[in-house]
Amino acid sequence: MDFDRPLPRELKAVDSASLFRLGERACDLGLSQRLDPAWVRANAAPDGTHYLWPALWHSLSHRPDVPLQLRCELLITLCAGDRVVSLLDLLPDDFTPLSRVTSREEGMQVSRLFDHVPSVREWLLREGEGSGRL
Repeated sequence: MDFDRPLPRELKAVDSASLFRLGERACDLGLSQRLDPAWVRANAAPDGTHYLWPALWHSLSHRPDVPLQLRCELLITLCAGDRVVSLLDLLPDDFTPLSRVTSREEGMQVSRLFDHVPSVREWLLREGEGSGRL
């Protein structure tokens, strides 16, 4: 595996249908970082915009059949308007065609959100649901 491969430096915006599809694919492939698809469907705003930012290349050395993955930071807009962060592993071929954020203003706003919103686990604990839900 080529870990010297440069990370894509593109912020991607996805609608909820695309987020559901990506999460289900990660689950089907057994990728390490993903949320329970049922939780995402129950909590992500149906008409929300969600964002993916590449963080690192990841491989499963114990599963050579699974190709190199792109581990992304994921910003999810929830039904109630809150936002949470998580991680999502994607295959590069699934990441590349996603819509790229081209507005500098939108990119800066999303960057600030990544730094300041709670993780899914923190949000669940704050909401009294506990982390056993994932």
